[in-house]
Amino acid sequence: MPRPILATVHPEALRHNLQRARQLAPDARVWAVVKANAYGHGIERCFEALRGADGFALLDLAEAERVRALGWRGPILLLEGVFEPRDLELCSRLQLWHTVHCTEQMDWLAAHKTQAPHRVFLKLNSGMNRLGFTPEAFRSAWARLNALPQVEEISFMTHFSDADGPRGIAHQIAVFEAATADLPGERTLSNSAAILRHATARVGGQPLAADWVREGIALYGSAPDFPEHSAADWDLRPAMTLASRLIGTQQLQAGDTVGYGSAFTADGPMRVGVVACGYADGYPRHAPVGTPVLVGGIRSRTVGRVSMDMITVDLSPLDAAGLPAGVGTEVVLWGRAASGEVLPIDEVARPAGTIGYELMCAVAARVPFASP
Repeated sequence: MPRPILATVHPEALRHNLQRARQLAPDARVWAVVKANAYGHGIERCFEALRGADGFALLDLAEAERVRALGWRGPILLLEGVFEPRDLELCSRLQLWHTVHCTEQMDWLAAHKTQAPHRVFLKLNSGMNRLGFTPEAFRSAWARLNALPQVEEISFMTHFSDADGPRGIAHQIAVFEAATADLPGERTLSNSAAILRHATARVGGQPLAADWVREGIALYGSAPDFPEHSAADWDLRPAMTLASRLIGTQQLQAGDTVGYGSAFTADGPMRVGVVACGYADGYPRHAPVGTPVLVGGIRSRTVGRVSMDMITVDLSPLDAAGLPAGVGTEVVLWGRAASGEVLPIDEVARPAGTIGYELMCAVAARVPFASP
């Protein structure tokens, strides 16, 4: 039989999380962000559940081809635009909308021969200082794009650096308002954190979330501002469960150690279980002793170091409750147990010094996925 680790994608959770964006941004159309292979969930596994979105936003042309091959005929947005001039040929063929964030992309577009002009999103660097035109260069960039016969329509985009924290978005909204004043065009500003935390904010007297919002991490059931808020606080549901089973148990006595480096020492009699999951499966190697797990639907903790193929977990909570736990018992590393108990991915990521985004994207190729 195959090794018992399994990742499961939950279509009903994806639909629910998409609806949450619609509830919080009722005036907007919603981009379902499926970059990085739908945050590790798999574009093909998520597509049917996300057909209710107004468009798909992603990075790679190959991913755009996959979405078109699945039958999607609506908008697809390349969030970083094209990476070389010949990419524009595929944009023309697949009718892709694309971001323009630098002079080179405008040069390529000006030289591109196309029968159908393109829909572009002109990106403003409003303070993130990654991609985008500075406020001083933004209006001249718009004027040049507006004069190109290769361009049909110009929309506006920026990205918030602090929507998930105390600094907030007011400083970037002010920059965006000044740079785009009196320019015609739709806009997309809100990422997941802005959708959840700044639903009542306004830009130029209009709702911040007007036109288009980009739902990324919230779509997959992770809270962008954890631990201030949990996924449950935002009424988000986990779209992925990573689960395995116990493949062995050990009875320890006081002073016995567990795993490499003897990183855990028992202070009294206890049982530990061995789980078929390790860092080669994408579980964080630096997850410390005490990282939460669900064993048979009961919350417990890891003990000892994470190794390549195994982790060890404390069976004391089950023994204390008189619940049997042995070879074959379900262990949920994150997501939803068979009993319905949920272990949010954010609670696993934080002790390991990372975020839920990384864990989703890091599930290894050797881990099989259950078909939705």
